[in-house]
Amino acid sequence: MGVYAPGAEASRLVFFGLFALQHRGQESAGIAASDGHSITIHASMGLVNQSFRESDFTHLRGDLAIGHTRYSTTGTSQQCNAQPLLVNGQHGRLALAHNGNVINSPQLKRQLQDQWDCVFNSTTDSEVIAHLLANAPGQTWEERMFSCMRTLEGAFSLVALTPYGLIAARDLLGIRPLCLGKLNDGWVIASESCALEHLGATYMREVEPGEVLVIENGSLRSAVHTSGGRRRALCVFELIYFARPDSIMDGGQIHSVRQALGAQLAREHPVDADLVIGVPDSSTAAAVGYSRQSGIPYSEGLVKNRYVGRTFIEPNQRLRDLGVRQKFNPLPDVISGQRLVVVDDSIVRGTTTPHVVSLLRRAGAKEVHLRVCAPPIRHPCYMGVDMATRKELIAANKTEEEIRQFIGADTLGYLSVEGLMQVVGGRQKGFCDACFTGNYPVPIQLEWDKLALEEPEE
Repeated sequence: MGVYAPGAEASRLVFFGLFALQHRGQESAGIAASDGHSITIHASMGLVNQSFRESDFTHLRGDLAIGHTRYSTTGTSQQCNAQPLLVNGQHGRLALAHNGNVINSPQLKRQLQDQWDCVFNSTTDSEVIAHLLANAPGQTWEERMFSCMRTLEGAFSLVALTPYGLIAARDLLGIRPLCLGKLNDGWVIASESCALEHLGATYMREVEPGEVLVIENGSLRSAVHTSGGRRRALCVFELIYFARPDSIMDGGQIHSVRQALGAQLAREHPVDADLVIGVPDSSTAAAVGYSRQSGIPYSEGLVKNRYVGRTFIEPNQRLRDLGVRQKFNPLPDVISGQRLVVVDDSIVRGTTTPHVVSLLRRAGAKEVHLRVCAPPIRHPCYMGVDMATRKELIAANKTEEEIRQFIGADTLGYLSVEGLMQVVGGRQKGFCDACFTGNYPVPIQLEWDKLALEEPEE
């Protein structure tokens, strides 16, 4: 997120806003601030509340600041990859924070090293973007960012900080989200609108695909790249899982969209049961929607440990497995002897689901009917979700019946792609559904490796 707050310490506002975005990344957190003359930065491994002390803010002064919570999709989880990243270029110093994945970053890195002698201190594609922007041709930041857009392939929503201004941009397809809010005489830019609410800012609108926002000299400018009619491709997984339910995205509130997904799931996969429960938290709204459509009562059946983060976005499988075992406890008084419909948002690797079904069985559930409000995920994501090999994806390697047996459910029902698109507004609005269909919004030639920038140069 980025904040311009005249007369205030923007870094503190960014700090509180990052709490609202913690669900998007749990590996590191950082803030860069500008006082109109110089940029200072602090980034550390861990959650937001672990990464900052009061003394850190004595150095993060100024009415301009950007911040980041990291979920690694390029580069390992280590200190050098914590964002924002600070670089030097033809246009001076620049700090950058990025959400997404640039699939041609290895080639661009080599070009930057050869052409501009750029020195890289991280192993992430975000530093490639930062160097590219800091050295891009153009008289204005809008022109320089447009030049980057013509070069970068993949997904990027970003905020960048110069000593005297703030820049925000979203890729031509709008794959990852970004929104704009008003805060008194200033502005807030964030991945999700829930961060605006935490600061008391007013949600204005989403940043358009291909749009560049520049805040300089106290004013906001906007320019939109002419993308030649290319379609939009917002990641539909944002609506299913990633985004917080109180955020506004694609013109609607996520909570309402997820309830509608649950209702559609009930139409497609009805079952005779006693109780509907959701796998907390991202499936709760969908479970309520399933209950209302089916007429089967809804209840809480699982209690989530609030101090265990999202295991899906853990950086490796060992940590995911450990996290899952500490994540949920069942409510035996509620579920014992009951035929359960268990609504989950998705099955990606199959890490969490078998454990959940086993918990419910041990707590006395008579039947477990799993309903998933996403289609089977059969294809890797190259656009900012860390599931980049087919061998990780259970639906790419097993039939639905084999998955049902593996997770131990009595029945299994996935939402269809057609049903998903019917709920979210159809393909005419523009979504990336490549993880379900294999139809990528940009050409994909080679299977992406998140460690590509860590491999030794030939």
